[in-house]
Amino acid sequence: MTQYWVIGGEYADKAFSEIVPGTKLERLGPFSDYDEAHTVWHRRAWETVDKCAVRYRIIEEADEAVTA
Repeated sequence: MTQYWVIGGEYADKAFSEIVPGTKLERLGPFSDYDEAHTVWHRRAWETVDKCAVRYRIIEEADEAVTA
């Protein structure tokens, strides 16, 4: 089963590679479908629209269990 996560927070650099020291990466979810994750992403993105160092993205996490 595929799950979706909204990941983000305030970053310390313009490449969005390091989170601001002393803060944690925000991880919202899991969501069972992309549309639900997109709704949460959209809300968080608009809540932080005036903060140029804040970024959120949607990550897809596939269940890697193999059935025989």
